[in-house]
Amino acid sequence: MSHKLFDIAGRTAVVVGGTSGIGRTLALGFAEAGANTVATGRRAELVASVQAEIEALGVRSFAATCDVASAESVQEFARTVAAEFGSVDIVVYAAGVTKRAPTATFDLEVWNQNFDTNVAGALRVAQAFYPTLKQSSAARLINTCSLSSFRAFHEVAAYGASKSALLSLTRNLGCEWAKDGIRTNAIVPGVFVTDLNRELLNGTDRGRELLTRTPMGRFGDVSELVGTALFLASDASAFITGSHIVVDGGFLASGVNQ
Repeated sequence: MSHKLFDIAGRTAVVVGGTSGIGRTLALGFAEAGANTVATGRRAELVASVQAEIEALGVRSFAATCDVASAESVQEFARTVAAEFGSVDIVVYAAGVTKRAPTATFDLEVWNQNFDTNVAGALRVAQAFYPTLKQSSAARLINTCSLSSFRAFHEVAAYGASKSALLSLTRNLGCEWAKDGIRTNAIVPGVFVTDLNRELLNGTDRGRELLTRTPMGRFGDVSELVGTALFLASDASAFITGSHIVVDGGFLASGVNQ
């Protein structure tokens, strides 16, 4: 089997939500693999910082902010990327928010914010890049989903429901856009400590329970998601669409671990 199956050198990758956490790690992973990479988010200083790191790896990039809550912002960002690079091959949606609170009294405005960022934002990005991806011979759309699509996590119902919706959206786009040559799949990370969940996990009973439920006995390192992202972005996964890959240290497979 040729190693070129996994080669994405020279392709153009966009990571929305790529200035921190999982998204930033994936953006740098694409750049290290030789893809011209644009990482975006709302904060200009963070976008510029990641741009500099990407360009230091010897590939092209540029700095442009994007607010996934605004269709106008997302559309303008997509137009800017297309104008700069001429084509886009890989789009990753890694933006996300969460809030822990009892569901019985959960604020509906916050609930809607979860859905707006975690689901509607992904749809806005997919729609904005659809015309450009259709022109690529190697079009890949990759969403970042969650174990909470498969298991209940205490007092984060809004996050779980929104991420379940994102997984469903991934399946639907994978089927609907297959005829356009756009493969749409998802990565489902297990328990990885990021800025989004750090306070919920480090030194807490919740964190200790999650470790007990993970057969490998540790939290994942975000760098351990890069290989899966490269697989989904490359020709090695050419016949996979509307699917997801779980990277969880055995969490979903486990039963009794002690």
